[in-house]
Order: sequence, then structure tokens, then C-alpha cells
Amino acid sequence: MLHAMPTTLIHAGRALTPASEVHDAGILIRDDVIDAIGPRSGLSVPAGGTEISALEKIAIPGFLDIHIHGAGGRDVMEANRDALEAVTRKVVEYGTTSLLATTVTAGPEDTCRAAAGISLYITQQRTGKQSRAEVLGIHFEGPFISKVRRGVHPVEWIQSPSEELLNRLLQAAAGNARLITIAPEVLGAAPCIDAARKAGLVVSIGHTDANYEQTRFAIAHGARSATHTYNAMRPFTHRDPGVIGAVLTSPELNAELIADGVHVEEAAMKLLLKAKGYERVILVSDGLSATGMPDGKYMLGGFEVTVTNGVCRNAAGILAGSTLTLDRALRNIVKLGVPLADAARMLTVNPAILLGIEFKKGSLRVGADADVLLLDQDLRVTEVWARGVPVN
Repeated sequence: MLHAMPTTLIHAGRALTPASEVHDAGILIRDDVIDAIGPRSGLSVPAGGTEISALEKIAIPGFLDIHIHGAGGRDVMEANRDALEAVTRKVVEYGTTSLLATTVTAGPEDTCRAAAGISLYITQQRTGKQSRAEVLGIHFEGPFISKVRRGVHPVEWIQSPSEELLNRLLQAAAGNARLITIAPEVLGAAPCIDAARKAGLVVSIGHTDANYEQTRFAIAHGARSATHTYNAMRPFTHRDPGVIGAVLTSPELNAELIADGVHVEEAAMKLLLKAKGYERVILVSDGLSATGMPDGKYMLGGFEVTVTNGVCRNAAGILAGSTLTLDRALRNIVKLGVPLADAARMLTVNPAILLGIEFKKGSLRVGADADVLLLDQDLRVTEVWARGVPVN
């Protein structure tokens, strides 16, 4: 039997909701939701409740990572409870309180098996109160991508977009598919984008050699995101702006960014932020099983990658995801001169809006899940509450 959790009042120096800033803030957590938020002077601690004094800290919503493959030595493609618990336990230490388990291109049977396993875990995690990140759904990164811009995705498993295979993946995901990366120039992409949109998925443009017109066509068909912008994309030139030109100039498109300083140079990050505005950039980790682990050899799906000085590469030396944690992404973006409230948006409410869950995730607001982080003055995560449960 589940017992109700005690009521907790967090008293922070300031809270970023992130729509507004509350000074001398109180956040009242009852069970697993935010019951009240506002100036501390206007809130009282109910009988039996506890107050946590954190006047030197900044409270922000928990991070939502829409693109992560693994952490803590485990990969989401393993798709069993042990692996997914290891991933979600590791990332919550760094402030990620919810995520989309992201697949890598593999054979149809393997991808369907992974989707079914992740889906089962999503159902199981709803029982009991756990101090771990919540898996909100699945992001299919592949198999409908470009062979030319595949990055480390195995070429033998890349498939032409087809509604038939999409439906197999959706069936295996049992209602938990949330996002799919598609290269819009590949034959069969348009009907596949239409079918994915009809099924309620967010379509993201990625691993693509598309030109400007092909990208705009995909956006017209409802694509609303770009997967790790700049990476695994046709390069930009002034006479052939290509997919990057379309991403930078299409206000309806959100842009993922891996802000680890390895995947994208500082000037390119600044250009993206300037072109898109702070409301349209989503910071992602693209984290692998090596996240939160020492250098060494790790698995991404079915193949091995080597991590040296925190940088992941495959046997051919191609970048293979990252070991980035989202707290570090936040600090890196703030170092570029972005105000903290705007940087926090890119990790919280922006991905929540993309997924259509901004009333439940990504904001400190009444009725939202009690996913709360406390940051010190160096913007390091010192305390985490995941759906009201303190993470030790």
C-alpha cells in the first residue's frame, strides 16, 4: 500500500518558474505535485509538514531530456528494468527528472523489442515512489535517416521511410512513442511524416542531407524539431543554405543543441541562439551509456564506442553521442552570456511545450509534477526532487 508523502515547503532565495522570477520564494510540495508557489510570506507549512531553508539557492524546474541513449554504464536499447533504472538513477543526480528513451538505428526486430521493453518499463514505473528520472516515452532516432549523414548509425540497418515499418514500431511502443527523427529528402519521407504526425508524434528533422526546399517541405508537413542541430546535417554555405539554413530561418521549428563544446563550436552556438531565440532552442545531452562514468569502452545499441577525456567516438573516430549532463549544458550556455532564466527554459519548458506537456512538466506551477532542482551560486545542482521524492 502507498502512503502519502509528507508535505514539504522549499524556501529558496529565488525561484524561476521559468515564465517569471519569484524572490524569497516558497514552493509547497504535496504528494507528487506542486500545491502552491509564491512569496514565502504568503505560504504556511501544514501540520506535519517540513520546511527546507535554502535562501542562498535558486529553485528551477527539473530538466527534461528529449534525446538520451543511456547513462550509468547502461543503454536504453537493453530495454530491461535493470538497465532503465540504472539510466534514470544516474541522470537524476545531475538534475534530469524526465526523459525520452532514445533508440539508435538497429534491425526492425531489435528496435521493436527495445520499444516494447521501454513501454513495459514506463507502465511499471508508475507504481511506487522512486527517486529516479521518469521515462515519458520513446524517441526513435532512426531507422528513417540518410546514409550520407548517418554519423555512427549502422548503415546496414538504415531503412527507407515506410508506413508499414512505422506502424510496427508504434505498435511495439504501445502508445509511448513521442518523437521520431526522419531525413526529409529520403524517398518515402513525406507520407511517413504525415503518418507519424497523424499518430501524434513530434517529427524531428535529422541525420539528413536535405536541401533548403526539401526541409521547408517537411516543415510544411508538420515537422517541428531539428535533431542535434548542425551535427549529422548537410553543411551550410551561402549559395546552398540547406537544412541548416532552413532550421535557422523557420520560426516554427525547434532546434536541439548538444552544448558540450565538442559537438558545436561557440560561434555556431551563438548563431543558433540569435537566429532561433531562447524559446526555440532545446538543450539535449545525446548522452550514451558512458554518461557519469569513467573513460573506457561502452556500448551504443549493438556497437562499441570509446570514451577518451569524456569524448565518445566509434572505431572510425566519428563522434558518437556524448557524456554531457544537462547541468553542464546549463552552465555552458550561461557562460555564453545567456541569462539563467532563458538558459533554464531550454532544458525545461521548451521541451515540455514541444511534447505538449507544459502544464505537467518543465514549470514550477500549481498542479505540475514536483520536479524541482536547487542550484548553488555556481549553478551546480545541490538538491533534486523527482515527482516530490527527494533524491539522495
